[in-house]
Amino acid sequence: MPDIDDFDLDRSTARAWAEFADRLAEVISMIDESADLTIRSFSGNDDPPPFVKLSSPRRLLVRAEAAANQVLGPSYQLTELQITAMRTAGWHLPKEPVGNFWVERSQDAAEELAALVVTALRDVYGVQHPVFLDPDQLAEILHTEPSAIERPGGADPVPTTRSLTDDPQDRLLRGTTMVAVLPADRAHLEALVEAELGAILGHPPIRDDEGDVVIRVGSTLVFLRIAADGQDVVLFSAVVHDVSGRSRAAEVINDLNVEARWVKFQLVRDRVFVMTSVPARPFVPAHLHQAVRVLSEVADGVDEDLATKLNGRTTFGGDR
Repeated sequence: MPDIDDFDLDRSTARAWAEFADRLAEVISMIDESADLTIRSFSGNDDPPPFVKLSSPRRLLVRAEAAANQVLGPSYQLTELQITAMRTAGWHLPKEPVGNFWVERSQDAAEELAALVVTALRDVYGVQHPVFLDPDQLAEILHTEPSAIERPGGADPVPTTRSLTDDPQDRLLRGTTMVAVLPADRAHLEALVEAELGAILGHPPIRDDEGDVVIRVGSTLVFLRIAADGQDVVLFSAVVHDVSGRSRAAEVINDLNVEARWVKFQLVRDRVFVMTSVPARPFVPAHLHQAVRVLSEVADGVDEDLATKLNGRTTFGGDR
C-alpha cells in the first residue's frame, strides 16, 4: 500500500481554504444584481447555522453579510471574543436589531472580500474545512467545466454512475454499478475518479495542491489519493492525533489489524491512520463506493474510543 508519511492534515486543510478563497474571489468578481449567493455552514441539528450572503446592490459593488447572534441558533451563538474578531477583521456590526455583520467592497477587491468571508467562516464560525459547508452552495463556488473523459484512443466518453437520491452524503455511501474501465494512464484514472465523485457529490470534489481529494462523511474527513504508478486508489483518514506512547499504540493497532477485514490501521509518527485501497486496473466505480463506505464507517466508529485508549484526540475533538 502506498506510503502516506508525507501527509499533513493541517497543511492540506490550509491549502483547501486557500483554493476555496481563490475560487470564491472568481465568483465575487462576476456577481451582479441578478443573483445572490449564500454560503452556509453544515448543520447537524435544526438550529439556524452560520452563513455568509453575497449580493450586488448596484453595479461593481459587492455586499457581504455574515450571520450575527440575532439570526443564529442557540448552539451557534457568538461570544464577545468572536464578535470582536469579526470587527477586527473588518466587518461592521449590524445596523438593525435583527441584522447581520456587513461589509461592502468594490468588485475589483474580490480577493480582499473573499479573505473576509474565509475569516468569518473558518476563524470565527469555526468551520474546520470547506467540505463542511452546505453542498448546494459549495457547488456554486466550486463549479468548473467537467473533465473530458475518453477511452484510450479518443473513443466515446466513459459513462459515469449517478444516483437518484437527493442527499449528497447518502449518494456517496450507496454503491452503484458501471462497466469496468481500463485507464490508459494515471491521468486517465484521476479523471475517472473525479468524474465519479463529482456525479455522486453533485459538485467537483475538493482537491489539495498534492492531488488528494477530501470528502466529508459525518464529522470525519476521508482522503483519496491516486497511487504514483496508477495501479490503485488509496483511501485514508487520520482518526487519532497526538498519540502518547508509541509502544502502547503499536499494541492496540496490531490488535485492530488482526480483527479488521477490509482496512488497515497504521501509526505514522504521532497519528493513527486507517487505510484501504481499490485496485484500479480495471477501475470499477462500485468498488470505489464500497471502499468509501467501509472506510467511513470504520473511521467514524472508532475514532473517539481509540483516542481515549491512546490518550490522543480526534481530528476535530479538541484537547485530550
